[in-house]
Amino acid sequence: MTVILVQIALIFAIFYWLLIRPQRKEQERHREMIQALRKGDEVVTVGGVIGSIVHLSEDRITIKTGENTRMVVERSKVARKVEDEFDTRDS
Repeated sequence: MTVILVQIALIFAIFYWLLIRPQRKEQERHREMIQALRKGDEVVTVGGVIGSIVHLSEDRITIKTGENTRMVVERSKVARKVEDEFDTRDS
């Protein structure tokens, strides 16, 4: 009986370290990124829309996607912040 309990505990530990823990870390990283967003940041939404933040509220952000196009999206739907990248093609 103890062998079965040890095996079940070992299986749970493996699932925790391989699946649950990394997912929680990613959720925490995403939550921190969303809280750190500021006006002027360039972001990509979950739907793939790229735009610059023009207004922030508690749970929504307004992004400018074109010349005169603005979209209001939920903060949680921001996939990532676009970082400045060096263009190596010009070198």
